[in-house]
Amino acid sequence: MHIINLILITSMLIIIPLDANAHKLISHDESHTELKNALDIPNHKISWAIYEDLKHNQVKYYKFTAKHGDLFYSSIVIPKISALSDYAPTLVIIGNGIDRSDTVPFEVSPELGTWVFSYQGQFPSKEFYEPFGQVTYWERQEVKITIPKDGTYYIAVYDQQSNGKYSLAVGTVEDFTFVDFFTLLPKSWFDTKIFLEDYLSITIGLIFLIGIPAGIVYVIIKKKIKH
Repeated sequence: MHIINLILITSMLIIIPLDANAHKLISHDESHTELKNALDIPNHKISWAIYEDLKHNQVKYYKFTAKHGDLFYSSIVIPKISALSDYAPTLVIIGNGIDRSDTVPFEVSPELGTWVFSYQGQFPSKEFYEPFGQVTYWERQEVKITIPKDGTYYIAVYDQQSNGKYSLAVGTVEDFTFVDFFTLLPKSWFDTKIFLEDYLSITIGLIFLIGIPAGIVYVIIKKKIKH
């Protein structure tokens, strides 16, 4: 069994680059399409990523708690897929500490302020390669604000033009444990490939994780039978 464990660890070292910087993924069931069902972000300072498929005129909601003076960071990136080259969903910060009332295409309680962040750049935009998932993204808008007062805040993302995919990033502090490298990160890698519909990489990953250990088990059993 020690040999099998070693093979599993080695396989993940091959699949996931050692120098990869990665967000922690937040999984979801697609039910956060109303403010009351907003997807919870546990700590807005930790570096999180949320993969989304968004239909036109649909809104995805997220929530987080923050204190007065906290620095809040968020951004949207789009996987580099030709059909999404000009895709740019809008991001909105909502909360009773927001001293703005920007127009949004959905209902918001009067006591909640709305701050709209639309992408204002050119297409195609600047791109970057993310080594953990081995994928290239187009950068869209970034949000950097100082939280005005203690409370619960919401993020809304929508697009009124077309369907698309995006990744919402929140926070900047990487917070991985040694155990995460062999549990959370492998799952995140596979989730990334599913999000991008990169089934070839998934197949290769499964060969490493299942095929090689299975081969080792076969060799061990065969040797024991001979003896």
